[in-house]
Parts: sequence; C-alpha cells; structure tokens
Amino acid sequence: MTSNRRTFAIISHPDAGKTTLTEKLLLQGGAIHLAGEVKARGQARRARSDWMKIEQQRGISVTSSVMTFERDGVTFNLLDTPGHEDFSEDTYRTLTAVDSAIMVIDAAKGIEPQTRKLFEVCRLRSVPIITFVNKVDREGRPVFELLDEVADMLALDVSPQGYPVGMGGMFQGVLDFATGSVSRPEGPSKEFLGRRDENAELPEDLAEEIELARAGYPEFDIEAYRNGDLTPVYFGSALKNFGVSELIDAIARFAPPPRPQPSDEGPISPERDEVTGFIFKVQANMDPQHRDRIAFMRMVSGTFKRGMKLTPSGSGKPIAVHSPILFFAQDREIADTAEAGDIIGIPNHGTLRVGDTLSEKNAVRFTGLPNFAPEILRRVQLKDPTKTKQLRKALDDLSEEGVIQVFYPEFGAQWIVGVVGQLQLEVLVSRLSAEYKVEAGLEASPFATARWLKGPQAALDSFAEFNRANLARDRDGDMVFMAKSPWDVGYQQEKNPELTFSAIKER
Repeated sequence: MTSNRRTFAIISHPDAGKTTLTEKLLLQGGAIHLAGEVKARGQARRARSDWMKIEQQRGISVTSSVMTFERDGVTFNLLDTPGHEDFSEDTYRTLTAVDSAIMVIDAAKGIEPQTRKLFEVCRLRSVPIITFVNKVDREGRPVFELLDEVADMLALDVSPQGYPVGMGGMFQGVLDFATGSVSRPEGPSKEFLGRRDENAELPEDLAEEIELARAGYPEFDIEAYRNGDLTPVYFGSALKNFGVSELIDAIARFAPPPRPQPSDEGPISPERDEVTGFIFKVQANMDPQHRDRIAFMRMVSGTFKRGMKLTPSGSGKPIAVHSPILFFAQDREIADTAEAGDIIGIPNHGTLRVGDTLSEKNAVRFTGLPNFAPEILRRVQLKDPTKTKQLRKALDDLSEEGVIQVFYPEFGAQWIVGVVGQLQLEVLVSRLSAEYKVEAGLEASPFATARWLKGPQAALDSFAEFNRANLARDRDGDMVFMAKSPWDVGYQQEKNPELTFSAIKER
C-alpha cells in the first residue's frame, strides 16, 4: 500500500525551531521517548539528526538525514534538510525526494530570506506546503500581518486552521477552527499539557479577530493545497510540544501519498509494478569506525524485496541489494521490503552516486537532480605531499556526496574545489582532518566561476586549443571552463556561439 506513506521535509530559516519540531514529531510518533534526545549527549543522543562533528560545534544542520516513524497506521518518512543558507544544493536534492513540506516560521520574524529561497525550490516541483507558525508563546508579530506576509511574499493562498488566543505573556492557547475548542496551557509553569477547553469565553475583540480570520481567508481546499497553490496555517510552540499533534494529523489527512516522479519517458507512477528509485544523497562515514558509505534511495514504484538485483544507470551493472537500511531516528534496521515513498539506505563502496536511477530493467532515467555552478572556488593546499592519493580519494568521496565539486585543471597540479557557500569550505577542511586524516589548507583560486561546456566535438576541440589554461575536468571527466569573471563567460559565449556554457549540469 502506498497510500499510507507520507514522505516530507521541514524547511525553515536557521533558529526558527526546525530541530526542536523534528524532535517533537519523533516524540509524538514514538521514535524517541524523552524530549531532548535529539540534542542529548552520549548514550542518550539516539535521535540526533545533527550528527557530524562540525554540526555539534556550530549547532546547525549541515547534512540531510532521514527519520521514519509510524502513527495510527501511517508511515511518516521525515527528511531533515540543512537550514543554513550555505547548503542550498544538498537541500535542493533532498527536496526532490519528498512529496510535501512543512514550512516553519518564527512568529516574531515571519518570512526570512532562507525560508523564501527554500520555498522557491519547493515551487519548482509544485511541492505542497503546510505552514507552522512557531513560538507563539513568545512575543510575536500580529497574526494578520504574518498571514498576509506569507500570502504576499510567496504568492500563496493562506488558510488558517486555528488562531492563537493572545501571544507572548498574554498567550492563553490556540483555538482549533475544526473543533471550535481551545488547547490551553495549564499549571504554574505554563507547560502546555494540551487540555482542550470547549467552554472558554473569548474576549470580544479577539472573537471579532477570529471571525475576520475565518471569513477573510480562503477555506481549506485539498486540491489547491496539493497543487501547491494554497497553504494551511497552524500555530504552536515546538519547544512546549504544543500544536504538534494537530500538525501530524494534518500531514496524515491532507499531505499527498507518493507522487509520480519526472523521468525521461514522462512521469513514473508509484503504481508501476517495476521497482524503480533514484539516489538523492550519498553519505560517507555515518559510522566513522566502519568507514561506511550509504546511498539514500527514494523508492518511486514497485515493492522492493531484500536481495533484489537493481541496475544503477551510472554503471549499467546490476547489483544485489542484500542489506538495505531503514532509518528509525538514529537507529537502523535491515529492510526486508520497501514501498513507493520509502527511503532506504544502500551500503556501497562508491558504486552509487547522486542522480543515479536504480531499476529492474534499466530502461528509465529520473530527471531533475542537477549540479549548480559553484559560487566559490579554492585551490587545495596539501600540507603533507605524501598524502596525495588520500587527498584524491577524499575529494572524490566528498564530491560524490555533493558537499563539494572538484575540478582537475588541464594545466597545473593543484586541484580546485567549488562550493555554493562558505560554510562548506569549513566542512571540507574539518572532514578531511577528522575522517581521512589529511591536513589541507585552502588558498585563493585565480577563477571566479565555472561553466560546463557542451557542443559539437570540433568546436570543443577548437576552443580547447586556445583556452587550455582555463580548462578543467570534473569528477566525471566532463570539460569545464574556469572563468576569471562573469564578464569572461559572456565574452567567450559571444566568441563561440556553437558552444553552450551551462551553469547547471543535470545528472
């Protein structure tokens, strides 16, 4: 059955409360048993989605994880996405693997730049969004102002499903429009115990506001929501575990089951009998003691059975998947079966790469998982020249994951790494040292950007003859023009109309 799967991501600006909400969703789903386990240290840190050393140091998510939990007969696959602005590429790939998203907004800050950027990625794929306005127990902006900002900045219809009764120090609870009841904080500590008070009297001015909210915004329309044109809005406090239950109920009731995925032969339905899927992430060293390498596959169609042979589009050589992994918070289990919408981890040694399609017949290719031209380029300075081979292995591994892109110049011995954000450079240096025991520094590169070259072979050969010093190969061996400035790109495009200088390379 695919209809009981809900595969979704949480998108937000840093500090909007995404990690806390993730924890509370896992708590509600029974995947963890104590609030605080996502952030706990040592043995208690079971459900951590932020597991890498640099994440622990900086307190932000720099990698995407998957966590599966079940509630009331529904299987939820939660894909955690990096919230930091420097990680748009990894986040983009993760969002290709989900069917819906929760957008978390801080009640005091509203739509922030990163939220908007991530929303645009969702819009590219018409991913439906449920909005959760977090931290309503603190001082925040007026409710109508927040709702109108979502509507105006994101060009979405908004449909509030509840309304906060006061905010900050005056906060008394959230009125649920569907039931007409108020979930109230109780007790001297103002901890939210979720008691519903159906006989509550609301102040007259607040009653007028609520009536205006119900009448002034569109009613919830499931088709408009699933088409990506309308967002239902919920209010709560992830920290106080308030409003989270309503949010899970909304995902179960309204969020779409597995959707068809784009391919070179048109959308592939989850009802297709053949087992198909695509790799949207590769993660090395999740368990540093075992030097493991896990490829995350989004199941698109069919019923996968452990031990099946699937063919990756990259190599064309069938592989038997003997130890597929399902992720329950930080715990792993061997998956005997998996359905469309599920995410399974496939241990491998460099066989599988981001963008690979896996299928039984090797006849279909899923599309839409691109590489983006890097915005920052740096030369890699190896501190111990005897470790050249280890460095090459490390750079290949990390480029395979999508942490960096690596370019090998036609002239010159120093390799160049490209990233879409500054923080990835810190991640690179940290992981080279911690996981590969390679000490390296980064220095300025003479190049500002890179473009993939496409065109007739004769035109490529002619271009290469005169621009050898500005050419490199990427990890796949494809030719890349290393430009000193955006002007340089434009100039070469004018001079070489037969060639395409592309800022995106789709796998």
